[in-house]
Amino acid sequence: MVAQVTSLAKCLLILLALISVILNIVFICLNSSRVPKCQNTQQMWKYNHSNHSNIFADLSKDEYQQVRDYMWAQKSLAISRSATAEPKENFIFVIDVVLPKKADALRYLDERASPPAREASVVVFYGSLGHIKEYVVGPIGGVLTHRDVTAEKYSQSEVKITARPVTIGEYVQVFKFLYREVFGKLEEILKESFDHSDKKPLRPFEGMPRGLKSGDRETWISFFRDMSGMYIHPVGFEVLVNHQSVNTSQWQLKKLLYNGQYFDTIDELKESYKKGTVTKIVYKDILNYASLKPRSKPIGLGPQQSYLQGKRFSVKSNQVMYMNWSFAFGLSSLTGMRAFDIKFRGERIVYELSVQEAMSVYGSVTPGMMLTKFLDSSIGIGRFAHELVRGVDCPYGATYVDTYRYIDTNETQRFKNSICVFEHDIGRPLRRHFSDFFHNKYGGLANSALFIRSITAIGNYDYVWDFIFYQSGSVEARVHATGYISSSFIIDGSMRHGHQVAERTLGNIHTHFINFKVDLDIMGVKNVFQTKDMIYEEMDLPWTSERKAKIPVLVEKQLASEQEAALRHGKPMPRYLHVASNQTNRWGHQRSYKIQVISFAAEHLPESEPEESAMSWARYKLAITKHKDEEQTSSNLYSQNDIWSPVVDFSRFIDDNESIVNEDLVAWVTAGFLHIPHAEDIPNTVTIGNGGGFILRPHNYFDEDPSIFSPDGVYFEPGSENSFWLKVCENPWDKGKRKEIGFGSRA
Repeated sequence: MVAQVTSLAKCLLILLALISVILNIVFICLNSSRVPKCQNTQQMWKYNHSNHSNIFADLSKDEYQQVRDYMWAQKSLAISRSATAEPKENFIFVIDVVLPKKADALRYLDERASPPAREASVVVFYGSLGHIKEYVVGPIGGVLTHRDVTAEKYSQSEVKITARPVTIGEYVQVFKFLYREVFGKLEEILKESFDHSDKKPLRPFEGMPRGLKSGDRETWISFFRDMSGMYIHPVGFEVLVNHQSVNTSQWQLKKLLYNGQYFDTIDELKESYKKGTVTKIVYKDILNYASLKPRSKPIGLGPQQSYLQGKRFSVKSNQVMYMNWSFAFGLSSLTGMRAFDIKFRGERIVYELSVQEAMSVYGSVTPGMMLTKFLDSSIGIGRFAHELVRGVDCPYGATYVDTYRYIDTNETQRFKNSICVFEHDIGRPLRRHFSDFFHNKYGGLANSALFIRSITAIGNYDYVWDFIFYQSGSVEARVHATGYISSSFIIDGSMRHGHQVAERTLGNIHTHFINFKVDLDIMGVKNVFQTKDMIYEEMDLPWTSERKAKIPVLVEKQLASEQEAALRHGKPMPRYLHVASNQTNRWGHQRSYKIQVISFAAEHLPESEPEESAMSWARYKLAITKHKDEEQTSSNLYSQNDIWSPVVDFSRFIDDNESIVNEDLVAWVTAGFLHIPHAEDIPNTVTIGNGGGFILRPHNYFDEDPSIFSPDGVYFEPGSENSFWLKVCENPWDKGKRKEIGFGSRA
């Protein structure tokens, strides 16, 4: 009987379910006419691109070739055409665009003046003469001429030849030297200790800077196993090579380090090895724990993002337009990603946003890492922006852009798909509220933002560079680090400088500091720098005399000079930092943008260290200076290899202590993080928690949050069941709430 009742109940439930499905289908059909029929939303965004962004464009393939051929044709310069020119030859190291002077650019962008002349910068290493020169070549597109600008830029007629980065041609000579003077004379030791052979050679990795004083060019070279991810396979063998002379026959092997013991000569090491007075390293075959090959089979495709009704942004030439945003972009071979003329609702917010430098300081007990301080712009941050992998580096549906570069080569190189642009749903609402007390309503906005990204793989480290544009009028610049850690062979004392991460492998403690340039133009070029914070102030309670209370009070201050506005790392500083105009919003507050720094930086290198002046920008979490065309960058191509007497010392930008009241202001922002490598950095470092940057946020710039006008808005209230469709069907621009703006125009 119980079984029959149970069976009957099941039948009734199934019947009710079928009836419910049928009723829902009928209801949907009856009400389908009430659901708005949306047109393709691509029609909402009609972008008016202009060619004004071209004044900031990187050189094209043809322009690079024109400049190179012109310089080669100057017989008096005697420039080698070889891609592997030897140090004693004259060699074009880098060609790049010369950015226009800001005043000229603004006259063209805003006042219909003629465009600034397009010119190129050319750096020539004169090995035959023992110095470096820089030239400006132009006008591109006209009859080319060149002029020496070395003294104009650096207040000295030439730069020391020892300050040059190591070129591919010099590396060829270094490798020949190592094979001749090291590998060829230590075959037995290297074979027994490291299984070294011609088919399985040791791989070199160099420390920097190259020496202890200006003019030095001595490099400690550490050796690693010939395996993928070699950077975490140290073998315990290092050599010091003096390659100061441009004549390679004068190069010398100065020191050797084997298993923590130093030797002055090859013969001294061989003798000690033969007598057994050095502890021998016994080779052991190991699995490659640095391999990035997946160790699990795929279980299905992960979540993907697509543009169901087409892309809501447009990329043309070097200009991007997205909803209320427009900007020009480029990729410097030396400093990396940059953007210009950033406008929101047709108003310029930022004239220039650019990466300036990436610096790391390492700790170790072995010489390869002991004094290492990497300044990546000297190697070339943008130089190593390679092709991006769809679906991993950027979404499949992103727009990909090729870049061209001429650096350490003899011909223009194309880097396919090395920049990507995409709109991305952050996955967290930009804003929302659900009311359930007196009203039952919901309002919210998905946080869709535009990303422009490049990824640079500089040796062992990979940096993911993002500029992000939000619908609230905010801009974010951030970097995340991944790739491989640098490591050293563990000897006595090593554990004071990191953690063991593999067999006799130390992950060396190190800092990361990243410097950005932000030339803000808030309602023009006459701005001030303000700080805001709070204190607790004791106040009487007006309704009783029995007690007082500590109440938060707003504290505002306007800083007047560059030294006053140089805010150091590790020192207390106000939490709100603003570049403001003298114009006010509807409520009488100065229209401004807040600079919010996201940083977990370690201590900066003490100023007493002789190398510190080349990285003096890292003293400051934020520094505000008066704009000068001659103060274009905070670091320099030569800073790495003449770190003791840099031609650009950022602290000098501040030493003159100019007024920053109603001036054209530039913010130099430094973010970073301390990296203490750990076991989970094997096989390589994840991006989570390993990054920093800053956000530019409107602060009383508008009368209300501009994202309230976004067509992505969602609103529900009782009786408006179909209001969700406002998200995809209603465009507030069509209701006269916003004037049409032709981005990139002079309007």
